[in-house]
Amino acid sequence: MTERGRVLFVDDEGAMRLAVSQWLTLAGFQVSTFASVEAVLAKISREFDGVVISDVKMPGRDGLDLLGVVTQRDPDLPVILVTGHGDVPLAVEAMRLGAYDFLEKPFVPERLAESVARACEKRRLVGENRRLRTSSRHDLATRLIGTSAAMEKIRADIVDLAGTGLNVVIVGETGSGKELVARCLHDVSGRSEKRFVAVNCAAIPEAMFEAEFFGHEAGAFTGAIQRRVGKFEFADGGTLFLDEIESMALHLQAKVLRALQERCVEPLGANRVVPVDVRTVTAAKLDLRDAARDGGFREDLYYRLNVAEIRLPPLRERKEDIPLLFESYAHRAALAHGREPRSLAEVQLHDLMAHDWPGNVRELRNAAERFALGLGVSLAAAPPAAGVDASLQAQVAAFEKAVIEAAFVRAKGEVAEVMRLLGLPRRTLNEKMARYAIDRHRHQRSAENR
Repeated sequence: MTERGRVLFVDDEGAMRLAVSQWLTLAGFQVSTFASVEAVLAKISREFDGVVISDVKMPGRDGLDLLGVVTQRDPDLPVILVTGHGDVPLAVEAMRLGAYDFLEKPFVPERLAESVARACEKRRLVGENRRLRTSSRHDLATRLIGTSAAMEKIRADIVDLAGTGLNVVIVGETGSGKELVARCLHDVSGRSEKRFVAVNCAAIPEAMFEAEFFGHEAGAFTGAIQRRVGKFEFADGGTLFLDEIESMALHLQAKVLRALQERCVEPLGANRVVPVDVRTVTAAKLDLRDAARDGGFREDLYYRLNVAEIRLPPLRERKEDIPLLFESYAHRAALAHGREPRSLAEVQLHDLMAHDWPGNVRELRNAAERFALGLGVSLAAAPPAAGVDASLQAQVAAFEKAVIEAAFVRAKGEVAEVMRLLGLPRRTLNEKMARYAIDRHRHQRSAENR
């Protein structure tokens, strides 16, 4: 018989432990029994993939105590409580505290087995979801490179949104990586087996808009020799990425809104509608909320598209990510062109950290590719991340933090190596880490994911 799940059963009565163990074993479960709360607690952790069943009334710590500890360790671990006392208030209190089920003795074996089966299935789904989230976070760390708090939040947001199916708006400057974020969102979602269709709205002439988005039949207009599937239909079941959505004319926005509301499109020249199921991920260089308020964007379309939002900070606001990004792009470029990977000199790293990067990640990637080909790093210096309006002290502090973060990236989080690179004693480095809230463990985790 295939094992249906693991069960930890706690009861101070030996006869009850034996009976329940036999019932559930015959039902296909793997059962371990315990005479006290203290004994079973040693077996319970977030990694435990089964279910806990406990009697409520026991000498010493009782079932409610156990429920409280389990809830603290892992609120997603199902706990089934049983009691020989017909106590409705107790049952209500147990469910309020988070019990999965509450059974009154005597109960028939089938009723217990049914409850355990449902609880085991819930636990299995929780474990599967956690494994997927862990895997997704690791995969994202190799694609969305960076150890800054901003990048960690973006990766977490992607994982959180991936399973929801919600429409998402990504806001960021040119070159900040909006399409990459959109692709990552698609790839970790349940739509990953279907197409990711990217459309640059600014590149489509108004006269061709309907044909491009909704498709057309053969003969629908001059030059329409054969039927063409539009972007909506082509992305059916997958993700439709609308880049530079702010450039779309208002009357065309109305057509997109209708397609999203009706979940269907009508190709040009057709007398039928085509059902479509797409998730939209939209990118904009400006705040669509402001554009809608000013009349430059349809407010109803904004609320349809912007169920959730991801904001990408410009590279100048996350300078601690620059060394790791540059190293990654340079290494890839060297491999692509058959060159030996090269290391940055300190003065070159200084130039990278001082540059303002108006072109964001796209500009950085181009610089890394030039460096990999032996063309050097030639960049105009720019004010540090604190900005020209900040005081000299604030600008110096921002630059110092960025340099220390860069050293941690190069040293893969090893403090001794950072001390060597920067020529700092341990006490001074510790003081600066505390002052700038630098977490070396974050860089160690990032190095492990690379």
